[in-house]
Amino acid sequence: MTVNQLEVRRVDPADPLTGPMMAELTHEYVTRYGEDARQEMARYPTEVFRPPDGTLLLLLEDGVPIAGGAFKRYDGRTAELKRIWTGSAHRRRGLGRRVVAELEREAVALGYRRLYLTTGPRQPEAKALYLVLGYTPLFDVSADPLTIGPLPFEKSLPFENTTS
Repeated sequence: MTVNQLEVRRVDPADPLTGPMMAELTHEYVTRYGEDARQEMARYPTEVFRPPDGTLLLLLEDGVPIAGGAFKRYDGRTAELKRIWTGSAHRRRGLGRRVVAELEREAVALGYRRLYLTTGPRQPEAKALYLVLGYTPLFDVSADPLTIGPLPFEKSLPFENTTS
């Protein structure tokens, strides 16, 4: 099945379909960063990922969530990407790219002009993804990521003129 045949579904953060995403992200963070990483998953109340300021979407294959991500309001013109996830059994299929592209489109539709995100220093695949997708690193990419801490990125979004 190709990426184009997947269903993109915007869901409420409390939807049971988000269960696999949240469980696997928590496991991944704890594996890479230790038990304190559980706090990251509980840092934000679910309402920040609901419209009109946020969005959570999933990519479904045969009704099963295999990738997803969200954004929340960062400031008046900026959305912050959070919880970008590809199920471990579905990696290397371009799903992360698809999730980020869908979130970018949704952010533009909600009037955001910029995206901001941070990824962890022990997530080189995430760092590589954001670089290839045109995100500007707000850190020295030649430095050892473990000496930096969270790795911040930004990207300007195209302006969508909704008036004709």
